[in-house]
Amino acid sequence: MEQDYPLVAEMISMGERARNAQRVLAVACSALKTAALEAMAESLEQDRNAVLQQNRLDFAKAEKEGMCLAMLDRLWLDETRFQAMVESLQLIARLPDPVGGIIAEWDRPNGLHIEQIRTPLGVIGVIYESRPNVTADAAGLCLKAGNAVILRGGSDSIHSSTAIHAALVKGLEAAGLPPDSIQMVKTTDRTAVSEMLKGLNGAIDVIVPRGGKGLVACVQTDARVPVFAHLEGLCHIYIDQSADLQTACRVAVNAKMRRPGVCGAVETLLLDRACAETHLVSVLNMLAAHGCEIRGTEEVQIMFSEARLASEEDWYTEYLDAIISVNLVDGVDGAITHINHYSSHHTEAIIAQDLQVVEKFFSHIDSAILIHNASTQFADGGEFGFGAEIGIATGKMHARGPIGVGQLTSFKYRVRGSGQIRP
Repeated sequence: MEQDYPLVAEMISMGERARNAQRVLAVACSALKTAALEAMAESLEQDRNAVLQQNRLDFAKAEKEGMCLAMLDRLWLDETRFQAMVESLQLIARLPDPVGGIIAEWDRPNGLHIEQIRTPLGVIGVIYESRPNVTADAAGLCLKAGNAVILRGGSDSIHSSTAIHAALVKGLEAAGLPPDSIQMVKTTDRTAVSEMLKGLNGAIDVIVPRGGKGLVACVQTDARVPVFAHLEGLCHIYIDQSADLQTACRVAVNAKMRRPGVCGAVETLLLDRACAETHLVSVLNMLAAHGCEIRGTEEVQIMFSEARLASEEDWYTEYLDAIISVNLVDGVDGAITHINHYSSHHTEAIIAQDLQVVEKFFSHIDSAILIHNASTQFADGGEFGFGAEIGIATGKMHARGPIGVGQLTSFKYRVRGSGQIRP
């Protein structure tokens, strides 16, 4: 255990430096934060070749070690994904500053004027795997909301994340903000994660995990500070008898096959038994043509012979791969029953033209994101107009759905009087 002491001391020091930097960020004006984000985007662009070179090192190592295709996809940075990181920082820079915004205000009969005001959360710890773009997204969102952040990426993306972090810090310094506003844990030693989960002597206000089920479950179990998290993205699409067939086919294929390894990828397809004869084979043929493995009930197998028999475990499985489980249900009521039993409450979609059916689906399912006639892969902070996201929270306390700038704030009350006293 003794060899861990220097690391523990360093982690505590990171927390102290983050807290000191956050005090500066908390009162930084909007123009300064905007300038810093723009400088971070410019610095990242200038370091494009260096970042991509480091990403190739990470990718080659992960590939050699047999990482699955879904995780390799999360790790990979090409020119398009790199440019998306830069543009995300630029978009965050243009977003309205939430800090100081008035959520609500009212007057009391005694003349007191009360305001509910947005404030930064403080210091945020982000623990993530594989996706190096989280480094830039999390840093940008936290800064915009006046928070300092301590980032701990996975060992598989450490070269990429470290290179991105170095570029971001150069932008911070160019704008005149404390470099300790965005810190990166540069060791793969798990002791660092343990210390973050303990809160670094009270320095960390909230932890955001971004990764697989194992990581998130571990964080939720061991953290001594609040956690914004979803355990997994077990997403569903229900195709109603009123669905337009062409829409159903297009949406189902995109929701599963655009990027099977993201948390918004659909894992289970539910189809109204009333339209099975007209819709099922067409939808499954299109999925299969795009390389998707079909697993279904015996009823599905009878109609689509290429399907493998689904087990009970399949309905609980987040594949993160080109696999989908398929079940026939008795209308929207059957879909609601299935989803409420098996869902992780991340994202659910309905394909239907009957608006009464849609409203029932929306009313009776309590997932963080509900979508009508569109792909579940729109479950993304960038697509919501948040610029980016740190993750998608499926809990019900404080933040739910994509965690963007607004969700990275808390609030306080300002009470203005003119000498009132309480009788």
